[in-house]
Amino acid sequence: MFPDSPQQRKLNGTIRDGNRSGWVLAGGQSSRMGRDKAVLEIDGIPLALRAAEELSRVCGAVALVGDPARYGHLGLSVIPDSYPGQGPLAGIEAALGATRTDANLVVACDMPALNGGILTELLSAEADCALPRYPDGKLEPLCAAYSRRCHSAIREALEAGVRRVTDALRLLEARGFALSYVAVDTRESFENLNTPDELRAFRGRSRHG
Repeated sequence: MFPDSPQQRKLNGTIRDGNRSGWVLAGGQSSRMGRDKAVLEIDGIPLALRAAEELSRVCGAVALVGDPARYGHLGLSVIPDSYPGQGPLAGIEAALGATRTDANLVVACDMPALNGGILTELLSAEADCALPRYPDGKLEPLCAAYSRRCHSAIREALEAGVRRVTDALRLLEARGFALSYVAVDTRESFENLNTPDELRAFRGRSRHG
């Protein structure tokens, strides 16, 4: 399922090999779902592992960002947030602080329909950050490729009180970091499951699709 073994070897909280690393953000509060989304299953696979499996197709190694005590049983390396409770930007900061590769794909755990072709495009973009952009101009910052060069700037943004990922990206661009945008025709590949109704609907489509 994952590189190196059915359950990727533990790497002491860091990614040490390969040219590309994949990171699944699993530390959200899941308040609208009422249960921890990362461990909810579709076709018998927890959402976090479903995302990790897709990342493993294009990355040398994959890890989770979240509470090691909560997610260690999933069989992947898990690193904690340096700024717990501060949202997905803190998860991105943790990933970029731990990585040993320049190219890093960071995705939310609740995207069960990730598209490998788009992931490859993001990784191939020659930029400090590459993001999908929808036809209406909106960006998808929680399925994006981030260079580890962005780490110090993202950490500074967090320390300055910035919490929205898109606000941090504007700060990156203002500081001269190169951002690239991959045009996508639909939001289908980035559908995220926030409520029990959305989970039931996706499970139904998965069974009959």
